[in-house]
Amino acid sequence: MEAAGAGGRRGTVKQLNVGGKLFALEASSLPISLSLSPSPNPIFVDRDPALLSAILSAIRAPSAAPAFPAGVLLDEAHSYGLHDQLLAALSPPPLVGFSASRASTLSPSSEPFPTALAPRHDGSLCLAHGAGLLTHYSPALEHLTTFRTHLHRITSLRQLPPGLAVAGSSLSPGLHVYDLLKGRHVASVQWSDPTDLRVQKAKVIAIAARPAADAADKNSPILATFECPHRENCILVFDPVTLKPIQEIGRQTGSAAKSSAPGRVVHLQELGLVFAASVSSGAFGYSGYMRLWDIRSGDVVWETSEPGGVGRSSRFGDPFADVDVDVKQQILYKVCSKSGDIGAADLRCLGKDPWVYMSSGPRGSGGGHGSVLHCYKSQVFVSRKDGLEVWSRLEEQSNGTANLAEQTRAKENINNKGINENCFRSCYVDTEEDADRGMIHIMEGGGDRLFVTREEMQGVEVWETSQLAGAISLSLSSLLV
Repeated sequence: MEAAGAGGRRGTVKQLNVGGKLFALEASSLPISLSLSPSPNPIFVDRDPALLSAILSAIRAPSAAPAFPAGVLLDEAHSYGLHDQLLAALSPPPLVGFSASRASTLSPSSEPFPTALAPRHDGSLCLAHGAGLLTHYSPALEHLTTFRTHLHRITSLRQLPPGLAVAGSSLSPGLHVYDLLKGRHVASVQWSDPTDLRVQKAKVIAIAARPAADAADKNSPILATFECPHRENCILVFDPVTLKPIQEIGRQTGSAAKSSAPGRVVHLQELGLVFAASVSSGAFGYSGYMRLWDIRSGDVVWETSEPGGVGRSSRFGDPFADVDVDVKQQILYKVCSKSGDIGAADLRCLGKDPWVYMSSGPRGSGGGHGSVLHCYKSQVFVSRKDGLEVWSRLEEQSNGTANLAEQTRAKENINNKGINENCFRSCYVDTEEDADRGMIHIMEGGGDRLFVTREEMQGVEVWETSQLAGAISLSLSSLLV
């Protein structure tokens, strides 16, 4: 007879007769129909005992290869209330950028050139590729579905629970919802204004949606940037259940760089703010803006534009090439287009020039032209011409073993902008062979994985921290209070 608990505090043990083989499982892990059975005899379950044995083995020894496909085991684990434990065992260790490496490559069938990525907190991935195709991968990265949408090319994509994806295209109007499990179109939303007949056929440029990791995220609204053919644009806020527009933010005519449609939107729900940024490049370099909107009033509470403009950076002539927000740490990051340096600004003390700059890592930067920046798990991933760089913040030792003089000096160096640049460290995490495959085009984090696509390259690279890495996280920010 095999015995296993659900982890944590031990409770009442129930015996199961699974296909003629006896198992003992904690009642707290079992579904109600099994845990509440009054029978003193083993409860008979007409299922395959080999699958349950494989599930228990995978939970006990996470580093060992499972005897069955991960997707089969995860589906079976639902019957015994062991899905969460099994998923944790099959997932990679916490993502530490300093020791991450390319673990695998996902190659969707038919037209395998990615155009948008939408991972979830459980490590699953929805991938747009080719001429409007959507492919869905499970948390174990097993292929689930592939189907063609009515869009010619999907350029913005986010997942919604349960099993839904919201997509937009820079070539076709409207925001569209698809059922990933059934492979069908569910609904469409258009931007309309009865008082302005010019507002029609608006295309979606960017989407912000939070896949529910917990109950607090279930009512988080969907934000989408719409742009009409005559360049009128705005950010629309949608109810995640009814998909009805509930608010319009930042309407403007995009005839200039300072009023073009935002290409990145981030909902800072805890602060009641919406971050929006637009960046464009051409023969004369980069230009763009960043703005913070109060989602309740719809007013701008902070903005900056580069080069020049209100609240311009002290590095005039070195505008940003990309920007992102660390929502948890409330820090705004940008990569400079000419120098390639990283700028950080504390959202709690923004001003006319809130930036603190850090130089690039040991390989040396060839500038920031074409760089992509992505904040994930309190780490900043930056693509460069010569590789993938990660920035993390040093962790103050809590056990008292750290050098007291170094801790004191670090705290004294925290400037009036709330950020200590001496607490940031960078490292290139890819090999020269990785960098030679091409410039990174898209980066998105999901679960404990980083998903990467490269220009004119097929497939999606999956970056993980190895089980054997033994790395120590440097991403905590106790020095930055």
